[in-house]
Amino acid sequence: MSNNVQFKESSKQGVQKATKIVISYGDGIGPEIMKSTLKIMEAAGARIEPEVINLGEKVYLDGKTSGIEDSSWDAIRKNKVILKAPITTPQGKGFKSLNVTLRKSLGLFANVRPVRALDPFVSTGHPNMDVVIIRENEEDLYAGIEHRQTQDVVQCLKLITRPGCEKIVRYAFEYARVHGRHKVTCMVKDNIMKLTDGLFHQVFKEIAAEYPDIRSESQIIDIASAKLATTPERYDVVVTSNLYGDIISDIAAEIAGSVGLAGSANIGTEVAMFEAIHGSAPDIAGQNVANPSGLLNAAVMMLTHIGQSDVADKIKNAWLATIEDGIHTPDIYKGGQSKELASTVTFTEAIIERLGKEPKSFVPSALGKGTDSIKIPPYERKIEEKVLVGVDVFIDWQGSNPQEIGDNLMKLADDKMKLKMITNRGVKVYPNGISETYCTDHWRCRFVAAEADTKISPPIYKKITFERLLHLLSRLNNAGFDVIKTENLYEFDGKRGFSLGQGE
Repeated sequence: MSNNVQFKESSKQGVQKATKIVISYGDGIGPEIMKSTLKIMEAAGARIEPEVINLGEKVYLDGKTSGIEDSSWDAIRKNKVILKAPITTPQGKGFKSLNVTLRKSLGLFANVRPVRALDPFVSTGHPNMDVVIIRENEEDLYAGIEHRQTQDVVQCLKLITRPGCEKIVRYAFEYARVHGRHKVTCMVKDNIMKLTDGLFHQVFKEIAAEYPDIRSESQIIDIASAKLATTPERYDVVVTSNLYGDIISDIAAEIAGSVGLAGSANIGTEVAMFEAIHGSAPDIAGQNVANPSGLLNAAVMMLTHIGQSDVADKIKNAWLATIEDGIHTPDIYKGGQSKELASTVTFTEAIIERLGKEPKSFVPSALGKGTDSIKIPPYERKIEEKVLVGVDVFIDWQGSNPQEIGDNLMKLADDKMKLKMITNRGVKVYPNGISETYCTDHWRCRFVAAEADTKISPPIYKKITFERLLHLLSRLNNAGFDVIKTENLYEFDGKRGFSLGQGE
């Protein structure tokens, strides 16, 4: 699809070179809402020079399994800014999500999703809601590393890194400071995932101490999600990991009025990508009923990012005035409250007609009032002493009696390494398991140094050699055990770097 929209320099700014950006029209309703967004930006005097690339469904189906052409990568890396309409990943064909590929490959570590209620013009039970969800964008379960290990069991690896935590948490506090916000809430599940979510929480506490002017709090994600859905006005800036952030940002957008209204920014150190948070909605494509607000609000964030907050404010205020005047697309139209049921085209025209106006009921947009920028220092790795103290051996075994596999493994122990426990789906079943525990064919068998004192709490582990570990695996293989995976057990500066089994 060619771009027929021309962007000119704003006379108010004098001679200023246009910023080159990449745009993708996307799939489903993508082309409609992108045309609308570009038309509004042109009318508002946006100083941009778009370069169109192809992404998504057509590229997938043309045989490019990544969903993106090499030339598109080149354009994005050259121009550094991309405005992207929603894309479709073909279902049932094993294609990886291009959205995730773009975010991870380009180092777009921060996903920023502002959500604000538009009461009383858009129906919501939370008129004072004004929340920004800042979501880690590169790791967690979205690493997409999955394996089928036995007939019964598949796994997905949850990867949380210290540099990833430090970047996103610091970004949240910096964002709060730059945008005049007063509180940052961390949402985790470290009562269960003590190492992964525990690291995120620990980093949050460390960095929060550097921002005494901003209040900080931590909450468990399940109750925090419930509170966000019922009393969102208690939150200001929320920072969390990838999966949790994906879920709660949609919750926040929906209870504010509609997912279709919210835009998002994906920020990296080199490249930034801006998009709506909703999908491509192929069921309504081509019907002239799609709401362009999500992509338009993403474009507003983009304009602010590239230093054109004057245009961003003009568009945002015109959009607010349009909403305020009751001109609503079908997704937010409400009889007796809305005044005009607008199509995509008429909604676009209404916004353009209001460029230069400010809303009467809402505080006018003032995105350019701040002068500070967000600063993320480079990561500095602390050197820790790493000691191998054991190994978890995962075995595919078709039996159901933990005592049987445990006794057989004990016979293979020697004077250097011993079997400490066996778990099934994380629950200790040997020694001294209980008969009610259901067992699959996936057994985690923990071996540690024979002289280690594991009867005290916490256990004292002894160092082992890698050669001793290999010797153990060789004995297991020779005895006919199907070893499907191993995880080495380490201590770092004397602190245990692995979780205990449930019931251990």
